[in-house]
Amino acid sequence: MEEINQNSQTSLDFNLNILKPNSEKDIQEIIKYCYKKNLPIEIIGAGSKNQIGKKLQCAKTLDMSNFSGILEYKPEELYITVKAGTPIKKIRDELKKNNQHLAFEPINFSELFKKDSNEGTIGGTLSCNFSGSRRFKVGSARDHILGFKGYNGKGEKIKSGGTVVKNVTGYDLSKLITGSFGTLLALSEITLKVLPLETDTKTIIISGLELEHSMGIMGSAISSPNDPSGVVFYPSNFRHNFVFNDLTHPGSITAIRVEGTKTSTEQRINNLIQNLSLIDKNITVLDSIQSEIFWEDTRSLKVFSKNKKNILRASIPASETINLISRLKTFHPTYFIDWGGSLIWLELDYLSSQKIDQIRKRVIDTGGYLTVIKSAENVKSSSEIFTIDPIKFKISQNIKKSFDPKRIFNPGKMYTGI
Repeated sequence: MEEINQNSQTSLDFNLNILKPNSEKDIQEIIKYCYKKNLPIEIIGAGSKNQIGKKLQCAKTLDMSNFSGILEYKPEELYITVKAGTPIKKIRDELKKNNQHLAFEPINFSELFKKDSNEGTIGGTLSCNFSGSRRFKVGSARDHILGFKGYNGKGEKIKSGGTVVKNVTGYDLSKLITGSFGTLLALSEITLKVLPLETDTKTIIISGLELEHSMGIMGSAISSPNDPSGVVFYPSNFRHNFVFNDLTHPGSITAIRVEGTKTSTEQRINNLIQNLSLIDKNITVLDSIQSEIFWEDTRSLKVFSKNKKNILRASIPASETINLISRLKTFHPTYFIDWGGSLIWLELDYLSSQKIDQIRKRVIDTGGYLTVIKSAENVKSSSEIFTIDPIKFKISQNIKKSFDPKRIFNPGKMYTGI
């Protein structure tokens, strides 16, 4: 495994706008230089998600792509420690050799942003905290961090956690850092919990259900003892995106995934068919290979890949999904639903700052949270990308000041003034 050379000499040229550290010393020196000179810094990994959030105008770019590598991996102890610039694909490939994986299924935005299969880096993934379809079962990305190291806006080193959960004492800073979009800390090293890959996967697809019926089935599946690990609904307009030899029925797709041993998955699929009264429905059961393709397409938002439209993400209580979809009909969105009803991906032909505000109000009214994932720069510049209330905004300002007193890290990326 690769080691960090803490005594390495820095060879940085501070006249360059893009600075690529090769060591922790480099990271620290870049931040200290920018702090002293009051220079705002844009922190990026592979750039796969830098279109999310407001466009930055920074004097320097801290490009972490060279700071990559696996530092320690102990399959028997279920953890891996990596540098922040390590590509997600490299980590996934290494874990797969030992039949392990990152169970939170990091979202792959490469299809959406045309990044040539660039899944991004682990640092960027955790900074954004976007998680896939297992979210309701295994938690989000932040729940899989055991520890981290990084540097605050003064260039001071911060360390939290370790290699096991019981090492976390005091405030759990990993929960704070994850989802901060690089506005608080420049991550340098991360230790993650990894889990064994299940030996078999099956996905039952019920075709042709209306949304109300599908929501009932998805809710019953999640609350059942059959332990599904993915529950998603695609309306009929997305049916052509899924081509499988066994999937011959038209209409919408309601998909329920189960994972485990072959005997276990077969039994649980049969239980779901019986318990959810699916005998007389148009059902298809995808095997492991077909299931992997289906859920990989979901993880990469492939249904949105062939357009230049606007993409929004609404996280809401599942009990409010039908109500929200109904209230959004005037905007004529196309959508699909993940997390068994708690996450709605919305696609709109036209988007303005006024329309974002109107949609956000409807989402907030249902107890939810709206994020603008993809839109024109002029729209993003005049709109809030994320949802926050005044009290949390004030708290966020104070946290930002504590970690980054001169606001040099990704200033304004998430919220104006932070």
